[in-house]
Amino acid sequence: MADGVRKDEEFSGTKPVEERHRFDELRLEAWMRDNVEGYEGPLVVLQFKGGQSNPTYRLDTPNRSYVMRRKPFGKLLPSAHAVDREYRVIAALGKQGFPVARAYALCQDDSVIGAAFYIMSMEEGRVFWDPTLPSQNADVRRKIFTSKIETLAKLHMFDPVAIGLGDFGKPGNYFARQIDRWTKQYRASETQHIPEFEKVAEWLPKTVPEQARVSIVHGDYRLDNMIFHATEPRVQAVLDWELSTLGDPMADFTYLLMQWIMPGLEGVDLKALNIP
Repeated sequence: MADGVRKDEEFSGTKPVEERHRFDELRLEAWMRDNVEGYEGPLVVLQFKGGQSNPTYRLDTPNRSYVMRRKPFGKLLPSAHAVDREYRVIAALGKQGFPVARAYALCQDDSVIGAAFYIMSMEEGRVFWDPTLPSQNADVRRKIFTSKIETLAKLHMFDPVAIGLGDFGKPGNYFARQIDRWTKQYRASETQHIPEFEKVAEWLPKTVPEQARVSIVHGDYRLDNMIFHATEPRVQAVLDWELSTLGDPMADFTYLLMQWIMPGLEGVDLKALNIP
């Protein structure tokens, strides 16, 4: 149990900005003055410890804190790290009352900090890295899981066209497109030949299930990609929308279910923990 609590503390919170992730803070501040409603400096920049694929920073001012997510510096795989898509989806969902951070502004001009980025509100709350929730009692543990699952169901109930995301992705063949995309991404970054992968890459396209309906899908929906209310067992903001698109909601749901057979929940006594 102590290990799990330590893990929550170790990955949560901030640290000074790493050398390789530094940028011109004065240029950022000047841009925020012009583009972020209500911004008042001075600005203090810290970096979040958690392992995001898009470097993420906490921006503190005397009146308010913000979060900045940016593309990594340097050469990237095609279509990866699309912060503009993240910004668009949280802006649209926020207008519907879905639990996301407030989207303030998007910058696609690399000359400001060296990469595209966006600014959103800093949501104060709790991030849980250990899915057995060792810091919580059995009753609260169940409520946290219930909130997580109900929040995903709510996401899948939105009509993408009605909330301005009708062109956020291709409406059909989500499973086939995922298989094709990830096979290509794997090939683009392959470092050694793995025969088992070749078998899977051959088998998956032959076994693609039919897509029954279309919804917004998060693409990486798991416990540590959400902030929970500081004292209540409910999702306050879903984070990390980098892989979101239009797709089959069952893919999002099965990605969630996969976490029960992975390290973290695999083999634990779910009944004793009161986890569904």
